[in-house]
Amino acid sequence: MVATVPLRLTRLVSYHSGAPILLPLSESVTYGSLWRPCGASASRFRCSAGQTGFFTKLGRLIKEKAKSDVEKIFNGFSKTRSNLAVVDELLLYWNLADTDRVLDELEEALLVSDFGPKISIKIVDSLRGDILAGKLKSGNEIKEALKGSILNLLKRKGGKAELQLGFRKPAVIMVVGVNGGGKTTSLGKLAWRLKNEGAKVLMAAGDTFRAAASEQLEVWAERTDSEIVVAEGDTVKAPSVLSQAVKRAKEEGYDIVLCDTSGRLHTNYSLMEELVACKTL
Repeated sequence: MVATVPLRLTRLVSYHSGAPILLPLSESVTYGSLWRPCGASASRFRCSAGQTGFFTKLGRLIKEKAKSDVEKIFNGFSKTRSNLAVVDELLLYWNLADTDRVLDELEEALLVSDFGPKISIKIVDSLRGDILAGKLKSGNEIKEALKGSILNLLKRKGGKAELQLGFRKPAVIMVVGVNGGGKTTSLGKLAWRLKNEGAKVLMAAGDTFRAAASEQLEVWAERTDSEIVVAEGDTVKAPSVLSQAVKRAKEEGYDIVLCDTSGRLHTNYSLMEELVACKTL
């Protein structure tokens, strides 16, 4: 039977391959499952982190951070509700003579509620037009119209979600951006979507700089059942690869060419010039 006893240690000696390692401890711990092979008298101890141990502190920090994030969200909603509460006061005793003053204050209320200048002005101008046209004649009607305007802004616009790629084939999509932005992965996802919509897709491995970039795109081509054009040799540049891909797409009747490119910053003149060359093919 092994007893578990609270103990404060400043150093704990751990043995690994016969070499002692000193581990600093600043928290209260209890003996636990630590082997100390000291010959025939070797003993086994059981060690567990105390309530003030590292993982307890880490768990508490994570919990506090999550609670703080949730509180920020709800506090933000409370602030918005508080700012918009002035609308009831503005419209309670509204009359036509006070239209400009009321609408100016309403615009201010929308601005401080984080609607943004463009949307706030759009909502207020719409209300002003309806008031002057005689469509809105009371504070309650203005209030309902305001609600309707906000709801219309939040609703998803109707229409088809398919990409409009024009009438000429092949359509060419070139994905550009900084290093590590997820261009190749996004290209794979885009290929999957287009294939599911019935398009004939050809990929072009235009990232000739990053190691294994072509191999990564080949994996995506295999996953999405798409064809791919890759550089033949280490000295082939991106414009050449993309040019070959577009030429093949025209000859074989592909609908879309998805072109991958190397990551680059706008401050690198030579790489930006290469991008211009890719675009003007």
